[in-house]
Amino acid sequence: MTPDAVIPLLRVDDLAVEFDTPKGPLRAVRGVSFQVDEGETLAIVGESGSGKSVTAQALLGLVPPRARVTGGRVVIEGRDVTGLPDREWQRLRGERIAMIFQDPLSALNPSLTVGYQIAEMFRRHRGLGRAESRRLATELMVQVGIPDAARRLDDHPHRFSGGMRQRVMIAMALALDPRLLIADEPTTALDVTVQAQILRLLRQRQRAERLGMILISHDLGVVARAADRVAVMYAGRIAEVGTVAEVYERPAHPYTLGLMRAVPAHPHTRDVPAPRDGGGPLVAIDGHPPDPTAPPAGCSFHPRCPFARDKCREVEPEPREVAPGRTSACHFAEEVMAGVHTDAR
Repeated sequence: MTPDAVIPLLRVDDLAVEFDTPKGPLRAVRGVSFQVDEGETLAIVGESGSGKSVTAQALLGLVPPRARVTGGRVVIEGRDVTGLPDREWQRLRGERIAMIFQDPLSALNPSLTVGYQIAEMFRRHRGLGRAESRRLATELMVQVGIPDAARRLDDHPHRFSGGMRQRVMIAMALALDPRLLIADEPTTALDVTVQAQILRLLRQRQRAERLGMILISHDLGVVARAADRVAVMYAGRIAEVGTVAEVYERPAHPYTLGLMRAVPAHPHTRDVPAPRDGGGPLVAIDGHPPDPTAPPAGCSFHPRCPFARDKCREVEPEPREVAPGRTSACHFAEEVMAGVHTDAR
């Protein structure tokens, strides 16, 4: 590494996670690699079950029960944290890397006030007393836009709306000034107005603190508004990576193309410039995601792919660079990017 080389906030190399099931090993994450730089937002998108949330949990050393990391490594600010004992992870979580969970109502303790839960971050990690912890918790609630924060400090989670609970989660995640923030579906079940407020809040804090952020979502409109780059996951692997504009306007993988054709275009915004021919009808992706305990040979997407050929059924494609800063795990990525539609099945 040269002296002027910039170390990414996060680098993930060939990460693999398996679950033990009665049917045998379930490979939830298979050889995932990416990096996140300071001040950058990388979105991870894909269908439910594609491995997005399991990947995020592995980055925090929080793999679910009956799951284990079976390969690869996770490097945070140049430090390899793969296989760290839980005591070491407890120091890192919140301090260097933090997460906003998908459902704030289940993530927050219903029997404790929100003020207690935010202040606990300062008591446990900073060793501060009760009064100072409460003062800092109140400041955080003000910063994330919770009205009348001093009074609401002693309210329980059920007394907050969905949008306000999400703000509480953001306050907890930002309490210790982490360098990397993972937001797992942070706007799910929120109306569009509250979605916009939450995304604006995250962007403001990111710019102020130069946070690196991973945004996990199935909502392509949210991703278009919030992310710089996007990684598309399918069946535990990354199908392609590129800037949001490049991936949305010229997909390099048939799965991404299918996602774009399955959502409405929004001609007056940047939300989803879906590449559907002539703005025609929405087109669903044929078939279903594969059984992760028995994935098909070759490319996992080939049973649903209009570009599939014999090579796709026999050889699993490795991610490769198809343009500067763009990678695709498709044998025929150039044809997909060029819009050469075929159905060779």
